[in-house]
Amino acid sequence: MTIQTVKTSPIAGQKPGTSGLRKKCRVFMEPHYLENFVQAIFDGIGGVAGKTLVIGGDGRFHNDVAVRTILRMAAANGAAKAIVGQGGLLSTPAASHLIRLNQTDGGIILSASHNPGGIDEDFGIKFNTPNGGPAPESVTDAIFAGTKTIDSYKIWQGDAPDIDTIGNTTLGDMAVVIVDPVADYADLMETLFDFGAIKALFADNFTMQFDAMCAITGPYATEILEKRLGAPAGTVVHGTPLPDFGGMHPDPNPTWAHELMDVMFAQDGPDFGAASDGDGDRNMIVGHQCYVSPSDSLALIAAHAQNAPGYKGGLSGVARSMPTSAAVDRVAAALGLPCFETPTGWKFFGNLMDDGQVALCGEESFGTGSDHVREKDGLWAVLMWLNIIAATGQGVAELLKDHWQTYGRNYYSRHDFEAVPTEQADVAFDGLIARLSELVGQSYGSLTVSAADEFSYTDPVDGSVSHHQGIRVMFGDDGRFVLRKSGTGTTGATLRLYLEALEQDPAKLDQDPQDALADIITAAHAIIGLAAATGRTKPDVVT
Repeated sequence: MTIQTVKTSPIAGQKPGTSGLRKKCRVFMEPHYLENFVQAIFDGIGGVAGKTLVIGGDGRFHNDVAVRTILRMAAANGAAKAIVGQGGLLSTPAASHLIRLNQTDGGIILSASHNPGGIDEDFGIKFNTPNGGPAPESVTDAIFAGTKTIDSYKIWQGDAPDIDTIGNTTLGDMAVVIVDPVADYADLMETLFDFGAIKALFADNFTMQFDAMCAITGPYATEILEKRLGAPAGTVVHGTPLPDFGGMHPDPNPTWAHELMDVMFAQDGPDFGAASDGDGDRNMIVGHQCYVSPSDSLALIAAHAQNAPGYKGGLSGVARSMPTSAAVDRVAAALGLPCFETPTGWKFFGNLMDDGQVALCGEESFGTGSDHVREKDGLWAVLMWLNIIAATGQGVAELLKDHWQTYGRNYYSRHDFEAVPTEQADVAFDGLIARLSELVGQSYGSLTVSAADEFSYTDPVDGSVSHHQGIRVMFGDDGRFVLRKSGTGTTGATLRLYLEALEQDPAKLDQDPQDALADIITAAHAIIGLAAATGRTKPDVVT
């Protein structure tokens, strides 16, 4: 084999978003598309000569082909070593752990997270830095700059090594180590949680269903829940990762994980339910006939984290994304913990964790995690809940009821308006920005606007500033809505409307969230002018 230098030219639209570059799979399959972006990654991080990389992905269509291509390019660019999950598979949190465990120079993760998979669906790629976290904007900006000037890329001619067999091999001068994608991650979980107490829970006829949604978390959940913790066989359903996720939309929310919701809300449903997404970094928690919002999950974990051995000394601090409800803020205040509000995107938590200022982070988009890795971690959150249940002897509904009685309830919901034509989304979003200064003091039904702004964030560690991070409109009594345009889709734009209201009256803590938020929903639609701008009056997904 020899190194080949392939002439190419820039391809428009290769700007990484908050979670890397995501496009339709067929776009990534076009000539030079993947190769251009991978070379731009290598160049954007100062080259990979002599470096060690972790490589793997969520197993969606084209994953194995892409892994082999990246291996050939890494070898041609002088990398010293590549650590690859068997079959090219690695969950995103497991990849983050391998980067940190092996002290590598970073890693390339192939995933479009919770987006559908298949040849006609979505694909994605991102670079994670040596701390195990997503690349910061300085790095993604350098990568994007490279995509606009690229004129060639390097790649080994010939086939890549076998990635399906665990062991050591080489590609040119580059060592290739194929590892069990699950073992190191599962070992880490045993150091964080009381596996003995959780084992006893299952031995006492505690019942559970974990829906892996035909995605990457299946093998991890099977190994940990069924083999190490003794949950009955069949606890994990849809546990085999499939290139098209079995036709499922691997997004763990009540809409797409409806099979789990049906099981959990049946009269004879299990005690506990959970689901994870395409790449394993998101989670949904459900009790018997009881759904847990991600914001409440984060807050409850903060209140009970000391029950897990890995957190028995308490938390150094907590952080949440701006659109996430303020429920965790109330816990932090009661416990005397620092609490940070950041833009959406897990990379914003990385500096805080590296600096020791926070140990627990969360986003309303079903992402929760701690400083054990630098990614959100779906299965970690599930194990934390199991540890809390085992330690307290309370079920999900009891835990939530007690939490709300103690801290009040932040009624919360997210309404997604998907695949909105970009021009229409811009009319709604930009039009609201233009009117922000006029809103304060205006009344909409029983609500009066007390503040309105476009959120900006100054990183307390490195001083970097991130502007244009979403629109906030606040009402009295801790009510608000937030409007953002999501960067995780591949078609049109997704408008995300986040709605929140605090209730502290003990007699009003068991309302349906949509009823409790009705006045704020009506006000938000009127203030945004949603119907006029987009023609939409009802969301596609409600969580």
